[in-house]
Amino acid sequence: MNFRLVAKILGLLVILVGIAMAACWAYARIDGSLAGDGGDSGDNGAYALGLSSSILLACGALLYVAGLGSPRDVLRREAIVVVGLGWMLVGLLGSLPYMLCDPGLAPVPAIFESVSGFTTTGATIMTDIEAFPRPILLWRSVTQWLGGIGILVVFVAVLSFLGVGSRALVQQESSLNLADSGASRVRDIASSLLWVYLGLTSACGLGLLGLGMDPFEAVCHAMCTIATGGFSPKNASVGHYGSVGIELWISLFMFLSAIGFMLYIFVLKGKWARLRSEEEARYYFLLIAFATLSIALDLALATEEYGYRRAFREAFFNVVSIGSTTGFANSDYDQWPLFSKMMLMVMMLIGGCAGSTAGGIKMNRVILFYKTALREMVRTFRPSQVFRIKLNGASPDDQVFATTSFLISLGFGLSGIAVILVALLEPQLNMISAIGTVFATLFNIGPGFDAVGPTQNFAFLKAPTQLLLGFLMVLGRLEFLALLVLFVPALWRKY
Repeated sequence: MNFRLVAKILGLLVILVGIAMAACWAYARIDGSLAGDGGDSGDNGAYALGLSSSILLACGALLYVAGLGSPRDVLRREAIVVVGLGWMLVGLLGSLPYMLCDPGLAPVPAIFESVSGFTTTGATIMTDIEAFPRPILLWRSVTQWLGGIGILVVFVAVLSFLGVGSRALVQQESSLNLADSGASRVRDIASSLLWVYLGLTSACGLGLLGLGMDPFEAVCHAMCTIATGGFSPKNASVGHYGSVGIELWISLFMFLSAIGFMLYIFVLKGKWARLRSEEEARYYFLLIAFATLSIALDLALATEEYGYRRAFREAFFNVVSIGSTTGFANSDYDQWPLFSKMMLMVMMLIGGCAGSTAGGIKMNRVILFYKTALREMVRTFRPSQVFRIKLNGASPDDQVFATTSFLISLGFGLSGIAVILVALLEPQLNMISAIGTVFATLFNIGPGFDAVGPTQNFAFLKAPTQLLLGFLMVLGRLEFLALLVLFVPALWRKY
């Protein structure tokens, strides 16, 4: 293991995050000047963001200097360590503004909030979000925006010295299928993804401005929508506005962000054949439509207070929000009938498409698992039949099938272990609350059910539980293996 190379890359990563935090500090100065205090008041978060960004830039510089003279290329093993340690490091350092601002958070809740932001989970421990300074809430949204596309994808797009290791960095951090891109340079792919990400964010923000949202709130909601993170600067989330137009516009971009971003690159390059062969996005759209209609009918027929119009409006928004693992809310779905809540739980587990900003198991794995199960059932009575399973017009190799089954099994296995640990740490929770707590964090959804439902938060949980859930968030964001491999002793041995 080349620790100097790891230190060098981690240093640059921390500097990148420090620059983003410094931009929020600059906004705090401007916001304070407009308020008439010259931007020097600690009440608006300028002090917290300024000191925190200075600490990050200093730490990043020290790590970079410690790694000077290391090899240029990043090998696969170093890339895995950078991904795992990098996400935990930025989660810890990103918590500083929450601790230093007024009102501030204790260290463990601050780490929980920071990790929830970077992993785009959207679970919060802030009981009164609107009490926090606007620049701090901007930083909260920026963490989701950086985490949505992937901190290291942005990192690779900006820096070109990483050589062959850039492919390993991107693949370990995201669910992108780089072999399917047709591009020889990973930096070109990362740059294209960043431009698509910026374009979607800008379009979403401009639309929200046009619909009457305050510029600050439009920027925050746009970043958290495209990142499918779900942090809102309002206590009542999107429901605060009571606007059908805003809900529909945000729903559109939540859905677009849950589609694999490589599909947009193919379209922009005129590769329409790939669009016609795209199975994953098509099945995801059908799943959203089916869940929306079934929940809307259940709400309209099983409850007296819901008419068909209100039922469809709330069902559509919450299905897209939960299905994309964004977590915005316009109503308390925890009060819905059991069938509707079970449908939402299924949407939580599936999540979005591979290569998107959404969490969950991913639609491509669900499709492959279904096709593999169907193949094995047919083989019980036709053992000699030859099968050729395709996804998006291509035939995955046997390793893909094995990995798919393994990751799904691992996800449910980890969920079971985590639920047991949460039950031990929080004996007052009922089963639904414990399961909802784990699903909401491990699959990066944000809100869960019952005690952690859409109108609740995670502030009542004990500090050890919050640390456990923070670990689950990173685990789910990196799709298990990139973090679990850090605990394998062989990874750290010398070459």
